[in-house]
Amino acid sequence: MAADLPDYYFRVRENGAAVFRVDTENRQRRIEMDQIAVVNIRNGEIKPHGDRLLSETDLAEIKAWMQARSETLAQRDVDDILRAVDHLNLTTQWAQSRATEDQLERITDTLLLAMHDLRSVLVRKKADRLLKGAEGKNTHS
Repeated sequence: MAADLPDYYFRVRENGAAVFRVDTENRQRRIEMDQIAVVNIRNGEIKPHGDRLLSETDLAEIKAWMQARSETLAQRDVDDILRAVDHLNLTTQWAQSRATEDQLERITDTLLLAMHDLRSVLVRKKADRLLKGAEGKNTHS
């Protein structure tokens, strides 16, 4: 089992991870995890733990993990939004077919405001993208 373990373990935290070096090469053949750093995905910061110096291998492994983690989180963001679209469709079906007058009264204003806010942001962002696209075509002509 010990041969299958990675050299590093990343304990995920809200904005990154605590990084541990995994050691199984000791007399007791026990798994030991020595914290070597804390990383912040949002700002890219890598802080060595205590007065530890990180090796080039440590930094390369940490940076590779940070890149992979950022990609995973970006994929999850899109997946969450696609689930929200599904949920909006289910909400529409519920409002049309099963909702009572009291239930509709309770949720209508809040849902309409949230949808209006989302629509405003999406329309503005779409217009910005269209303008950038038009500007890009004009400069390349």
